[in-house]
Amino acid sequence: MIATARRLGVSFRHALTGAVAMGLVLGSAAASPAFAGLRPIDEAKYAAIVVDANTGEVLYARRADSKRYPASISKVMTLYMTFQALASGKLKLTDRVVVSPHAAAQAPSKLGIAAGGSVSVDDAIRAMCTKSANDMAVAMAEKLGGTERVFAALMTQKAQELGMTETHYDNASGLPDAGQISSARDIAILSRALLREYPQYYHYFSETDFRFEGRDERNHNHLLERVQGVDGIKTGYTAASGFNLDASAVRDGHRLIAVVLGGSTAVARDNHVAELLNVGFDVLHRREQGEKITVAQRLFEDPKTPYAALAGLPEGSAGGGADGPPVRVSAARYAAAQGDGSGWTGHKKKDLVAAYTVQVGSFREKSEARRWLTVVTDRFEGRLADAKGDVVSHRGRYLTRFEGLSRQEAVGACHAMHARRLACLVERG
Repeated sequence: MIATARRLGVSFRHALTGAVAMGLVLGSAAASPAFAGLRPIDEAKYAAIVVDANTGEVLYARRADSKRYPASISKVMTLYMTFQALASGKLKLTDRVVVSPHAAAQAPSKLGIAAGGSVSVDDAIRAMCTKSANDMAVAMAEKLGGTERVFAALMTQKAQELGMTETHYDNASGLPDAGQISSARDIAILSRALLREYPQYYHYFSETDFRFEGRDERNHNHLLERVQGVDGIKTGYTAASGFNLDASAVRDGHRLIAVVLGGSTAVARDNHVAELLNVGFDVLHRREQGEKITVAQRLFEDPKTPYAALAGLPEGSAGGGADGPPVRVSAARYAAAQGDGSGWTGHKKKDLVAAYTVQVGSFREKSEARRWLTVVTDRFEGRLADAKGDVVSHRGRYLTRFEGLSRQEAVGACHAMHARRLACLVERG
């Protein structure tokens, strides 16, 4: 890649070390120095991936399967399993979470509840999402698993079920532990599963602050207020891991997940994630205009160099090579889920104008899926008037969906939902 960059007349050193202007991270997709301030090529802890959350396509990967310490991003799995318990009815937001001596003894960051005290499940979730409270992660683990060690084993089992091949959990918080490992790709897989299966709870990751007993706890994810479309999800840091960030953003009906592990500083990490998201969305936009371009090409392109000259970039720079080829996962089609393949909610199969679906939830129980269908229908009646709301059985779960929309209608509806902190996915077919 270095040799290629030199052939193109790009200053590779400048591309790796140049400072990112603050205007960039406010949503601009203009060309800028790649990997500014992070020096990822020289950083032994570094790994990154960018994934299209709607399709599963890997737009960019660098050391994406290398084992890394996830730090507090581990809490995303703790929260995933909490949401699973809520969706199944095993847990209620008003239930109390008792803080054991073990939970109370966790190192900061923590909420600081004394042993024997308790908080609501709702407050425990908010504390994990904003303050990254280690005591709340352990208390929730004990509530759901009996002990943190048992819960960690359940976390690892769930990771395996989701296809997270490089992940193992020894604790629920992400505090330093040699056995607590994951990878950038696995974290993206988990984030996509959470968005797909429990969008009704995703709004917790969007909260910029959490007020508890007179204290105002700020979210550690500073991109929530700095980068266009960012609405989650989790930061992490230990001395061994470096500065980690698992972020997701939505623009124009597209949702991207960007994971950066091993940042040298919090600012460098944040700037790099902002760069990856901006470039990722720019690539998607340019593809819609008919250009054939990858994120790696866009990161390293010289504004004066014709796009055709960029064909010499090495295969591995766009997600191939050591990190494996890009993965494309097509969304499940409504007709296939129904079984007989007939009809598209009243439209012919060839009618692509109304072939878009908005998915808003995934539940274990059909009754819960139908209840959520009613809530969303009532809340967004104006946006979904031309859609058919339905609950579809898929791989042992019940999906709450709105079908038969044009792309413009689906994107508009999803945009309105995001504005009210309801996660959703736009799918074609």
